[in-house]
Amino acid sequence: VQLQASGGGLVQAGGSLRLSCAASGRTFTTYAMGWFRQAPGKEREFVGAINWSGGRTSYADSVKGRFTISRGNAKNTVYLEMNSLKREDTAAYYCALDFGGLVVATTPGDYDYWGQGTLVTVSS
Repeated sequence: VQLQASGGGLVQAGGSLRLSCAASGRTFTTYAMGWFRQAPGKEREFVGAINWSGGRTSYADSVKGRFTISRGNAKNTVYLEMNSLKREDTAAYYCALDFGGLVVATTPGDYDYWGQGTLVTVSS
């Protein structure tokens, strides 16, 4: 399984970005997908996740109301719409895949595969 994340970049505080993550390879069963981020010198933290059907989502308190996670119609792509970005959102963002996928997991250890990360930098 391969995960390809894209969409990161430099944005001013208050701006928006949309991250994408496409899963490919041996994805023959249901899976949930999540986003995590890691800022320099900090541990990787949960951002948001969505189950296989797209009917269940979970968000970190720090991004609730600003970020929205969704899945494409083909299910193999997940998006993270980020609005009202703050400097503290600056981090490398990683997408992850959790086979099973009926529930949403919030800890890194629950995920089976990881993408390479895409950098988001929010300037003041």
